[in-house]
Amino acid sequence: MRHNNKINHLGRKSAHRNSMLANMAASLILEKRIITTTAKAKALRLYVEPMITRSKDDSTNSRRIVFAQLQNKYAVTELFREVSQKVANRPGGYTRIIKLGLRAGDNADMCMMELVDYNDIYTNGKKAAKATKTTRRGGKKKAAEAPKAEEAPVAEAPAAEAKAE
Repeated sequence: MRHNNKINHLGRKSAHRNSMLANMAASLILEKRIITTTAKAKALRLYVEPMITRSKDDSTNSRRIVFAQLQNKYAVTELFREVSQKVANRPGGYTRIIKLGLRAGDNADMCMMELVDYNDIYTNGKKAAKATKTTRRGGKKKAAEAPKAEEAPVAEAPAAEAKAE
């Protein structure tokens, strides 16, 4: 029975698996898109998404923790400079897995894994709108909107007086 054994070992020892995932994560960060098997992509998603979340806080400690996992200073630099700015408003789900079919040689299930914010096909070249936080408490959202509605006419009134003079 496999109680509490949720990690996919991918048929490798732990050292080989960790170095493979680190290399794949570095390639994903540098290239923004990789083609691999579906099992490896699902394991990589669990490995790389916490790193991307950590990159939102650009501190020395965060960089050291990510470098300890990636062991690639170019990937760490790219992650903290470019990728973290693109995903700053996204609450999670930084990667997308698109299935491609079966590999000809061994019939393995292949897929393309990419960073979501770097695909222009799905966004149609538009920049993503800033995500608003939602709460389940209710009531506070309406109170926050009321002062904004009152401020708009006040800002327009001095402009009308300037035109009259």
